[in-house]
Amino acid sequence: MNDVRELLERAVAPAGNPVVSTEAVYARAARVRFGRRAAVSAAALAVVAAGAVTLPGIAGGEQREETSVAAAPVGQVDRSGKADRLAALLPSGAGSVERVSLAVLIKGATPEQARTTYTGPLDGEYLVRKGGGVGYLLLSLMDHTAVSKKLGSGAELDNLCETRGNEPPVTDCVREERPDGSVLTTWSDSMDHGDGDTPDWGREAVGRLVLEDGSVLAARSSTGYLGERSQGPLLEAPPVSQEELGDLLTRPEVLPEK
Repeated sequence: MNDVRELLERAVAPAGNPVVSTEAVYARAARVRFGRRAAVSAAALAVVAAGAVTLPGIAGGEQREETSVAAAPVGQVDRSGKADRLAALLPSGAGSVERVSLAVLIKGATPEQARTTYTGPLDGEYLVRKGGGVGYLLLSLMDHTAVSKKLGSGAELDNLCETRGNEPPVTDCVREERPDGSVLTTWSDSMDHGDGDTPDWGREAVGRLVLEDGSVLAARSSTGYLGERSQGPLLEAPPVSQEELGDLLTRPEVLPEK
């Protein structure tokens, strides 16, 4: 699908009309011209960004968080311990990690409006502070059924490093077929597409891990955003580099139990 904005709208359609739109939360990403690459990661992260979307679980049902701390304002205590568990997986010096909600931060939604259901054990939106800057790390897992429904049958098999039609070449794309049958793809995105959207997102590292059963774990490591409700200056570099993001996506702590 060429129109990522349309795909994002479809991604939240099963939830009816979310009180906080995915477009408003991640508007700049919705217009990224990288077609399939943006579609795969954006559709997965639409579940996180929009809230109020329920996905089937992968091993033994859904993992629900009916009152998500991720939907709370910055600074509220994370009683789930997710931020600490994620921070423990990040490289030394990555910065401090807090669970947040983009819907709350960017759109001004209430925690109730931004209530979210997660699938993966560490799925969510995290704010990362380092050296006076503020970046973000987002994780989202979709099972095979959800991937097929939102992206089309066989979408998880696409080689995102290959350029098709009028797609611009992806930057620093690395694709790895792993011994366990999974496929890891990481790339960089400048987010500089000249569309003038607000908020103005900084560059980021993007990753996608396709598991053997067709499930997809997607991640974005962003230098942050500027504009109304910005939480601070952009980081000088993504909080987790492209290589480090690939390592994170393959850690058992972020994957569903088998």
